[in-house]
Amino acid sequence: MSPLALDSYRLLGRSGLRVSPLSLGTMTFGTDWGWGADEQEARRIFHAYLEQGGNFIDTASQYTNGASEQFVGRFANSRRDTLVIATKYTMALRDRDPNSGGNHRKSMMQSVDRSLRQLSTGYIDLLYLHFWDSTTPVDEILRAMDDLVRSGKVLYLGISDTPAWQISRMQTLADLRGWSPLIALQIEYNLIERSGEHELIPMARELGLGVIPWGPLAGGVLTGKYHRRDFESGRTDESWSRSRKGAVLASGALSERGLRIAEVVKEIAAELGKPPPQVALAWVLQNPAVVSPLIGARSMRQFRENIAALAVSLTSDQQLRLNQASESPPGFPHEFLARMVRLGFMSEGLALKRRAL
Repeated sequence: MSPLALDSYRLLGRSGLRVSPLSLGTMTFGTDWGWGADEQEARRIFHAYLEQGGNFIDTASQYTNGASEQFVGRFANSRRDTLVIATKYTMALRDRDPNSGGNHRKSMMQSVDRSLRQLSTGYIDLLYLHFWDSTTPVDEILRAMDDLVRSGKVLYLGISDTPAWQISRMQTLADLRGWSPLIALQIEYNLIERSGEHELIPMARELGLGVIPWGPLAGGVLTGKYHRRDFESGRTDESWSRSRKGAVLASGALSERGLRIAEVVKEIAAELGKPPPQVALAWVLQNPAVVSPLIGARSMRQFRENIAALAVSLTSDQQLRLNQASESPPGFPHEFLARMVRLGFMSEGLALKRRAL
């Protein structure tokens, strides 16, 4: 397989929009949450990404309390129209205001206007619903999104962190009513979190949503930075709850299973003479449904290391070992249906005759 590059552009879902095979995630832009890159380092990372041909920038209205969007707006400047800038709405904008967050129209419109101001732009290329609130009717969401597209404030629509049955319902409704369709699906996807392979990723391929994985390094667990002592001490050390490590522990990625998978990643990295993050990213990139994994870096060193994953190729044996180490049980009904196929209960023949006996 020929090495990829940031200017090896791909089509995003059921659209003609061209995006880079790695997207620059900017949740790490700003230090307001106690970790992340300051403005000077964030600017260096941003321009290094653009200089190599990258064009797909990901942010959200409330990342680092708005600093992320503000940085992106300042950095983009005269090159704004050459970029595909994606942002998200759903997170609450104000304390003690029940309507400042959620999926509903009021939250959406307020968040988009805030994003336009913070990004210093007249339009958003891709607007995601950030995560499902389980309360807002889907027709309210879709109609409000379509209004934003018709107004020119938003060009394309996506969805993130939402059950597959709701997304498929929304896409079908948009098609039936002639509203703007969803073209992108952002989900957590990595060697530790593979459950999206059973419902979300097949749905995305069927309905025309390009998959944009977040967390391809599982919060750093797949880089090899954590060890068993971190997992064991983290469960009893209350200070972890206020740290980046605590967030990783709470996510479930830092676990005995996660550390076992990370060991296999390290073994294969040693075989290839590459750092573990490049192996973990290369594995995500080999999935044909994946368009552009998000990479988030707090330093230029991390950024360069992640970008170099585009040139990494895994052998079929290495892919198999990674798949076996990280296999995610499909659950019902997938395991049941596979069993029925193996037993021949879905076709005429000997198996059916034996069952009739």
